Formats: sequence, C-alpha cells, structure tokens
Amino acid sequence: MPALDRPDLLAAPVVRFLGSWSRAADVAVAEIDPELADTAAFCARYDVGLDVSANCVIVEGRRGAETRLAACVVLATTRADVNGVVRRRLDARKASFASMEIAVAATGMEHGGITPPGLPPEWPVLIDAAVLTAGTVVIGSGLRRSKLVLPASALADLPGAEAIADLAKVHPDGAQPVVPKV
Repeated sequence: MPALDRPDLLAAPVVRFLGSWSRAADVAVAEIDPELADTAAFCARYDVGLDVSANCVIVEGRRGAETRLAACVVLATTRADVNGVVRRRLDARKASFASMEIAVAATGMEHGGITPPGLPPEWPVLIDAAVLTAGTVVIGSGLRRSKLVLPASALADLPGAEAIADLAKVHPDGAQPVVPKV
C-alpha cells in the first residue's frame, strides 16, 4: 500500500521525509514479521530476490579528530567497499561500519531497518550504480516490522545521493550470502 497511508509502519524520520518528497507517491510499504527483517531471512520467507533487495549501511569515516557519517546502499548480493571506495570518497584515513548504537542514535531508526529516505540531509548517500539499474527495489522502512518498495531510480533523487560505480563488490568467490530456510 502507499507508504504514507501507513505511517505506523514507518520510522518518524521516514514519515517526515516522505511527507515532502516529490517521489513519495512511488513508495509503497509492506508489513513483515520483525523477526525476519534481516535480509537473508526476509528474502527467503517472502520470496524476494537478493538482486532486488538493497541494504543501507551506515559508515564512519575518520581523519584526525573529525568523524563523518555516510550511508551506503548496495544490493544484497554485494558488500560495500568500505576500506577502498567509501574511505576515499569520505576523504578519511580510516573507514568502518558505524556501531549499532551510533547508527541508531544518528538516524532515529531501528537497527536492521535503517533506510536512505529520512537520513540527515547533510549526509552523503552513496549508492552503488548497480542498485539504480535493479528496477524495483526493497529497502528498509526505518523499522524492523516493514519494508519499502520503490523504483530504484527514485534513490538517485534523495538528498545527498551519489551513484558510484563499483561501490560494492560481489561476495567473496562470487558466492551469494547464505539464505536460511524459514
């Protein structure tokens, strides 16, 4: 159903953002079992391909005393190149995934549901170029109990969005992540 018709299934920052975003009408929301919010379990249970499921991870880049936060959006079949592409883009000496505590506090969203719509507008939202060619994608809603469905191209219209070729790498040995049977 249209995402704004079910604000109870969206984190507060996502509701605020969608309320003024020109692409909000393109965004749908679906309620899911919060125990199945992690990508592999979600895809297995709801028969969603890993190739259309996008993950949003929060990254910290540090140079001296300065720390910058950014979001990386990659397909579930890949991993963000945090120590290479992301570190260089953030002009950081060191880059790493933000801790759960930092990611949750900085986004106002639940761990396992963090999503690009609704992130602080000053953050870079680094999107692997492959995500933008995926057609329709499934991403978090800011909460573990639902997912957003939207045209991948809409992600390019987010504040701070940058499409980056080769932001993500295929899982080691070309293997897909292990998908548990649910």
